Amino acid sequence: MKAKKRNWFSKLTDIFFRPKYFFSRIVADGKIEDAILKAFLWGFVGGLIVLIMNLYRGDAFTIFSLFKAIVMYPVLAVLLLFSAAGLMMLVSEITGGERDWEIAVKGIASIFFVYPLALLLNTLAFDCTSMWLTSILIDIYLLFLIYNIAVYCLHGKKISVLFIIMVGAMLLAAVYMSNYRTVWFLVKNIPATLTCFA
Repeated sequence: MKAKKRNWFSKLTDIFFRPKYFFSRIVADGKIEDAILKAFLWGFVGGLIVLIMNLYRGDAFTIFSLFKAIVMYPVLAVLLLFSAAGLMMLVSEITGGERDWEIAVKGIASIFFVYPLALLLNTLAFDCTSMWLTSILIDIYLLFLIYNIAVYCLHGKKISVLFIIMVGAMLLAAVYMSNYRTVWFLVKNIPATLTCFA
């Protein structure tokens, strides 16, 4: 058990501090179910975090809120895993990288710790300013991780990948500068977003 914890912690520190080393070691070995399980478990953790934070804020406990936490969030995480992996395959195709579905799924699954972290930070946002700050920081970090997956997992050309990331950053900037940001914020934290109109 201790060895597993050390291994898990080592992987997280590698992602944060040595992304090139970590992502370049992801290979296809036929064990795609591990990646799916990882996404499901992180989704489960994220659902529990949201449930606990909502109860702490005074929301009523209901069967639906429990169902959403332990079923909907994990299932959504798995759906998000496959959607993001499909997007990575498209990026890889555009940037001249490998067209390996398993590596794309594993690369995305390896960064799924961001899912509960993002849910927690978005839930902790208490006003418009903190909503802006947490949302922007998470989006920037996700773009950084996507760059690393595209370059070191799928071996896309760095210049081409960087161009795709810049396009993604410009699209996000356009969302933040338009009224669509309200929808983007409401999905993350309704009470904090409503303070933007106070």
